Amino acid sequence: MTEPIRLSKRMSELGLSSRREADEWIAKGWVRVDGKVVSELGSKVLPHQKITVERQAAAEQSKRVTVLINKPVGFVSGQAEDGYKPAVTLIKPENRWLEDDADEQFHPTQLRSLVPAGRLDIDSVGLLVLTQDGRIAKQLIGENTDIEKEYLVRVQYTRPGKLPDADLKKLNHGLWMDGKPLLPAKVRWQNDDQLSFTLKEGRKRQIRRMCDMVGLKVVGLKRVRIGRVKLGDLPQGQWRYLRPDEQF
Repeated sequence: MTEPIRLSKRMSELGLSSRREADEWIAKGWVRVDGKVVSELGSKVLPHQKITVERQAAAEQSKRVTVLINKPVGFVSGQAEDGYKPAVTLIKPENRWLEDDADEQFHPTQLRSLVPAGRLDIDSVGLLVLTQDGRIAKQLIGENTDIEKEYLVRVQYTRPGKLPDADLKKLNHGLWMDGKPLLPAKVRWQNDDQLSFTLKEGRKRQIRRMCDMVGLKVVGLKRVRIGRVKLGDLPQGQWRYLRPDEQF
């Protein structure tokens, strides 16, 4: 016997919406189960039941924007803390990249519920995604995400000689953090003092801590790619819209 599950959870599993969006749509009468409108929050469905949404829901979803920003040092990803400004404060017309060719027009309402899909440390720079779209947030930071994130990391070796190959192998696989093994990573030298890290997880200050374990000191860290979306030539402190043809 298959257990019934919450309609909003099932909609999220099917990729129709985020759970919060689903609850909004259910309350507005925009969701049908097997052709019948379901407007009671907390309603449950069986996995085989057919869920459809009204056109208004799709139209509302398509208005939700996703913004890419090249975050400078000194800005936090999310809420303001310790006197530091959040990256969202950079999203204003004068900071929009002149080469952004998206048709989207900036409007202050886009700043409402624009949340970071992932974090980037205050002393790191590079690609940060802010989105109003729950589906994108789930794709990038949901518990089952396997989206790659690529970083360029400038380092100094704090021990005599140079980093042994065995320690480079450890950075790729074999380190533990907070009592758990890290997922395999792709770490390789770009040049004498710069490594490329490609990760599928993002524990707090993970790259800096990994480097510390093998005697490397991080002197600069820049995120250059999330999934298939690259930072490219976007200047530091500027932003652009995610284009309709781009997918993480």
